[in-house]
Amino acid sequence: MQSEYLPMLQQLKINYESRITRGYAFRVQQLQHLKAAILKYEQALYEALAVDLKKSKEESWVTEMGMVVAEINHTLKHLKKWMQPQKKATNLANMPSVSKVYAEPWGVVFIIAPWNYPVQLLLSPLVGAIAAGNVCVVKPSEFADATAHVIQKMIEETFPANYVYCVQGNGAEVVTALMQQFTFDYVFYTGSTAVGKIIYRQAAEKLIPVTLELGGKSPCVIAADANIPVAAKRIAVTKFSNCGQMCVTPDYVLVHRSVYHAFVEEMKQVLLRFFGEDASQSDNYGKMINEKQWNRVVGYLQQGTVLFGGSVNKEHLFIAPTLLGINDTNIPVMHEEIFGPVLPILPYENKEDAKQIISVNPNPLAFYVFTQSNELAEAWLAEVPSGGACINNCSWHLTNPNLPFGGRGNSGIGQYHGQYSFESFTHPKAVFKTPAWFDPAIKYPPFTGKLKLFKWLIR
Repeated sequence: MQSEYLPMLQQLKINYESRITRGYAFRVQQLQHLKAAILKYEQALYEALAVDLKKSKEESWVTEMGMVVAEINHTLKHLKKWMQPQKKATNLANMPSVSKVYAEPWGVVFIIAPWNYPVQLLLSPLVGAIAAGNVCVVKPSEFADATAHVIQKMIEETFPANYVYCVQGNGAEVVTALMQQFTFDYVFYTGSTAVGKIIYRQAAEKLIPVTLELGGKSPCVIAADANIPVAAKRIAVTKFSNCGQMCVTPDYVLVHRSVYHAFVEEMKQVLLRFFGEDASQSDNYGKMINEKQWNRVVGYLQQGTVLFGGSVNKEHLFIAPTLLGINDTNIPVMHEEIFGPVLPILPYENKEDAKQIISVNPNPLAFYVFTQSNELAEAWLAEVPSGGACINNCSWHLTNPNLPFGGRGNSGIGQYHGQYSFESFTHPKAVFKTPAWFDPAIKYPPFTGKLKLFKWLIR
């Protein structure tokens, strides 16, 4: 392992220290190369995503390649401004100095991607890393094998290995070996909370800063005054996208008892319209990534009452879009991130009851509330800490490059997208410039008798 990877890791460091990656023109050129490569390999990526996750071309563009292209376009539009040193105010005691913050690249960064969105969740952070002036090691997920090999071919054709280096193999083994043998300047990981803790521990041993984009149980609340038809469509389109294998999908729904039956019936009708009587035949519905994940999610079907769906096919890794009625919250499906097409639905009587259920899994990656009352929506936002949130929508906050995306607590550390990606992949370096022509004696010993003046200056 050491002889295979270490020489190239050292070449990455040498290349970064040459400062070639720092210039604005270079960064723009590399982003343009990446965009051109995505468009060149568009068909190959469609085919690979269909093999790995049964994604349609439309879903693949909206949630994978298209999102990365949009991220590149946004970054190219704003990069020059982001790179400029930001002038800051200078306090009275330090006049006439000038204060600025420089965006300094971290250096050699390590991006570790998951299998559920194997294009977007590897290349979107890469956009930020390139824009910030770093060199990169990228690790696609071996579980989305077809996509990983297309990405490797695309990256190796587009970038020299001492600039963007793509490594394959067993994630646990490769990541652990790389982290032990080389001191990265920054680590960006997307995946499960359990693995995130391991990577955080490995990074902490070398004081490496990190962004951890994790998961959790993102709750969705349906208030008594919610627009039920709209809520059902917006929940269904995100919950069952990618066969439910999305970190910000609604993990469970808390429905005010007065509209519980209306909501369940509307969800049934929406799922029939979206995917038909047999979702396994729908071009708009995917499959589980592998047998291990299929087995795990199928196990949840016995933990509640199947209100809709419930059919499965192990050979095709199929699980139908399923609505699961829940009466007992002390069961695994209400404590583990589902990451599949099973949606628990629970009635609640009042806000305090719903908050009690949510509090069992605090700091979700996202929180969703459907209500026509601005006052009630703001109250919910104030009382449920989360990485991000939507009012009368689900998941789409992550598609706006002007908003930060990230978690808190168990759902993650740090954020990215748009300028937030650039900021994550740079260190904000404080720079303080003082002219030599102004050098008052008050700054130097002896200090006796200067206390009154100090109190006037520093307060």
